[in-house]
Amino acid sequence: MAAAARKTAIDEYKNRKPHRGVFAVRCSATRHVWVGASPNLEAARNGAWFTLRAGSHRDAALQAEWREHGEASFRYDILEELDDDVLPMAVPDLLKQKKREWALKEQARTLLP
Repeated sequence: MAAAARKTAIDEYKNRKPHRGVFAVRCSATRHVWVGASPNLEAARNGAWFTLRAGSHRDAALQAEWREHGEASFRYDILEELDDDVLPMAVPDLLKQKKREWALKEQARTLLP
């Protein structure tokens, strides 16, 4: 029975749909905000934190603040998720548009794709 449950859990994980949308990285020490968009929000967070911890994030200003204030000063917020019914061909353009809109709302810098 345990093997069947494990197989089911693995199948569910493999078949899950990633959450697509717009996110913000916020520094509580400086109140600076960076906005990004991704077809996989979980992977975007993991990737950002990995590169920041390694000191190799593409955004030099974000990396400098991370180095100065430390991981505890940062948080990752999901600002908006795209609906599941968005056509796959429309996703990249819609993510770019939503990223620009949220950057204006948040008065934030935008992260590179």
